[in-house]
Amino acid sequence: MSQLTSHQAKYFAWELTRRRRGGDLDRVGQALFDASVDLNPHQIEAALFALANPLSRGVLLADEVGLGKTIEAALVLGQYWAERRRRLLVVCPASLRKQWATELSEKFHLPTQVIDAETWSQARKAGVYNPLDQDVISIVSIHFAARMEQAISAIRWDLAVIDEAHKLRNAYREAHTTGQAIKRGLAGVRKVLLTATPLQNSLLELYGLSTIIDEHLFGDRVSFRSRFMRGDSAIPALRNRLADFSKRSLRRDVLEYVQYTERKAMTFPFTPGDDEQRVYDLVSGYLLRVDGYGVPSRQRHLVGLILRKLLASSTPAVVATLEAILARLRRLEESQADQGDWLTELIRSEELDAEELDEDEQEAGLVESTAEPAVDRERLRGEIVELEQYLLIANGVREDQKSHALVKALDIGFQRMASIGAARKAVVFTESVRTQDYLARFLEAHGHAGRVAKFSGRASDPGANGIYQRWLATHQGTDRVTGSPAIDRRTAVIDHFRDQAEILICTEAGAEGINLQFCSLVVNYDLPWNPQRVEQRIGRCHRYGQKHDVVVVNFLNQRNAADQRVLELLSEKFHLFDGVFGASDEILGRIENGVDIERRIAGIFDTCRTPADIDAAFAALRSELESQIQERMKDTEEALLATFDAGVVERLRLHRDQAIVQLDRISQLFWRLTRHVLASLAQFNDKALSFELAKSPSKDAEAGRYHLIRKGQPMPEGGHVYRLTHPLGEFVLDTGRRLDALPAELVFDLSSAPQRIAALEQLTSKSGWLELNLLELESFQLEEHLVFSAQADDGRWVDAEACQRMLELAAAITPDTSAAEILPANFEANVRRQIDAALAQALEENNTYFQAERDKLDRWAEDQLLAAEQSLHDTKARLKDAKRRARSAATVEEQARVQEEIKTLERQQRRQRQEIFDVEDEIGARRDALIAALEKRLNQSSHSLRLFRIRWRLH
Repeated sequence: MSQLTSHQAKYFAWELTRRRRGGDLDRVGQALFDASVDLNPHQIEAALFALANPLSRGVLLADEVGLGKTIEAALVLGQYWAERRRRLLVVCPASLRKQWATELSEKFHLPTQVIDAETWSQARKAGVYNPLDQDVISIVSIHFAARMEQAISAIRWDLAVIDEAHKLRNAYREAHTTGQAIKRGLAGVRKVLLTATPLQNSLLELYGLSTIIDEHLFGDRVSFRSRFMRGDSAIPALRNRLADFSKRSLRRDVLEYVQYTERKAMTFPFTPGDDEQRVYDLVSGYLLRVDGYGVPSRQRHLVGLILRKLLASSTPAVVATLEAILARLRRLEESQADQGDWLTELIRSEELDAEELDEDEQEAGLVESTAEPAVDRERLRGEIVELEQYLLIANGVREDQKSHALVKALDIGFQRMASIGAARKAVVFTESVRTQDYLARFLEAHGHAGRVAKFSGRASDPGANGIYQRWLATHQGTDRVTGSPAIDRRTAVIDHFRDQAEILICTEAGAEGINLQFCSLVVNYDLPWNPQRVEQRIGRCHRYGQKHDVVVVNFLNQRNAADQRVLELLSEKFHLFDGVFGASDEILGRIENGVDIERRIAGIFDTCRTPADIDAAFAALRSELESQIQERMKDTEEALLATFDAGVVERLRLHRDQAIVQLDRISQLFWRLTRHVLASLAQFNDKALSFELAKSPSKDAEAGRYHLIRKGQPMPEGGHVYRLTHPLGEFVLDTGRRLDALPAELVFDLSSAPQRIAALEQLTSKSGWLELNLLELESFQLEEHLVFSAQADDGRWVDAEACQRMLELAAAITPDTSAAEILPANFEANVRRQIDAALAQALEENNTYFQAERDKLDRWAEDQLLAAEQSLHDTKARLKDAKRRARSAATVEEQARVQEEIKTLERQQRRQRQEIFDVEDEIGARRDALIAALEKRLNQSSHSLRLFRIRWRLH
């Protein structure tokens, strides 16, 4: 390995950590280097777009489905983290929280915390005043963010990411309380909004999303309607406005980098046994009662929805639920208070995720506060006896017929996997923990012994515990062990499934956030009614990185008309089970809420008795969904947001090539700097790019083996992943920046350069002086520029690129004799001039941002004025119409009424004319105040710091 001096090490450290500006590729170099994922060029381009303008309040990333918007946002978060800006927030649907935590942790090595009501309460009890105010990426649900508006607004966030942002597209309406609360809580915060479907029914939804980012992107709703909702002729103007803050990549543009597989559906019919069907009919009838004691009246809607799902799952799931209801009834019979929250216990024991469900029930006003009725002891005793009879019948069902259909489905599915060269792996999804336990026992007893694993949120499962303990023993002392039991248990089970087991049985809670690209067979043992949840299940396997078509297995209950219609709805209306990667997301993004669909289906179960009634009710639901799923906005969306750039493929290819070069340079600089700083503490293997650290110089890093993170290559087993933001990496970078670099003479070995450096070879004089300065500019954001000043002894000035190449050569310090030589005339003055020139160039580039922001504010002011003028225009039209009616009035009375209306409209017209001047003055004043504030920020302060000065010679 080539020699390195402290001067070069100091330069390397500053080059790797300095705060860059704007949207140049080197701005995301640190995050790219630290990511354990091969990023596609369009993802890099999207991240650069989000980072480009320091004055922007945020962007909308609206790539078509399947292109990795999560990765794009994670890259931005990773860059903020690398720049030590660590107040970061992710707001997403509750069902995606774990997925976000897993992606950020596994692919970007970023620390996260998922905050909900329970973890918030625990942290507060532990003495943490605001659990969100931490050096960690906080992940919260959309509902939680709205509820915690005050706590969120109290923090000075560096960046907030809002996933599935289309759920807030109506946030411009005062009645949209969730969107309004999130807007207030994150007012002034830079945001990245993610959605594949920014348009559903109206262009006003784009306006709504813009108001979440920045209230000054457009005027008010009236002016937006007037200016941009006048038909196709208004689209070019709106497209130009959107280009400043929205970006959308199309699948056709990235086919060179993203390969798509398909999903194929297989349906297996089954016929429940007589006792199975009898249990189903008895419990269904019980749920229709309004006067029973088993279900508290205030929870009837929610409990009914849950029980209906468990009925479609398995008999063991029904047994456990009947036992819970019976326990409540017996407590009532003994005149005991209802101990604990019956519903919460049921949800927790079955691991049902009812957060969004419960919140939406409350928002819809379905949670009743009615007092419980007085207990009729005789009727209560009858209900208990009745349920005991149900339980007796249910316990007599030893094996469900659907489980035999599952064995057949797995046999056929594994044959299909073999035929396409896919691994013999299947993931079986169920909504019930009891069903999961039953299926594990059943499959073990029917030909799959020793090849079945379970994955749930329970920490007490004996089988999972054994897998976890063996995994811990194998990976102890490596970065695979995070120290979080919840995360490590998940990783252990997934590794076991990938390497040893053939079948993984997952609950809904267990499935959140896991990636199973190595598995191509998905089995929906029971089918959620929420299409978004079905998509999330399939998406565990059918995602970027999947090499094979994914087979999706569903079951058809031939004795249940409603179940048949549910499968038909999800298959034919939402196209969940066939087609190319992610195609269903285009539809899922256009429905308001999957929970609403669940509630509608539950209503059908509750009210329909005959197959004809069921058919009619589902036909009505399909018709209602048509208006949401319709594609009438698709063409408009394409016209507004698609790239339509003939050079896009070539530009993306250039991004890819530049990224490869950038990452290779960062890798070399970081490795050489590490060797220099840790030379006395570690043994280095340059070929393997690893080192053995005998003693850690940082309290936050362990001793042991470290492997430099490398793109496109799996990390060796054992040891730690070494990267820029690892605590040891941060120690090395901080140490490098603080190195003493006293004046000295450095001899650079040009002859050993791996490639010719023409700019240095052509120098007529091979010696001279070089000074490196750090220019800090506090403008719209903190920027750090490295300014090279180098002069050869013949008087020729050497450009910055040649200086960089020189400092990356092998070098050695000579005895400090020449360092005392007299500097060339005007050297220091020319250094000052170069620093001033660098400052002027930086300010000039910042001025372009300033002008763009000024133009935005001018357009906003014009929009606002247009709204006032539109009101006057409407009044003039009404006045003209009134005068027309006055001329044709048939009676004196009618004439008098119209004349009175004319007088009122004339007074209103005069008032509005005056108001236009007032509005113009007010808006002008607000615009000028905003521009003045920008001007003040343009050059708040700047100063330079000499990092070192050397005498150089080329050898």
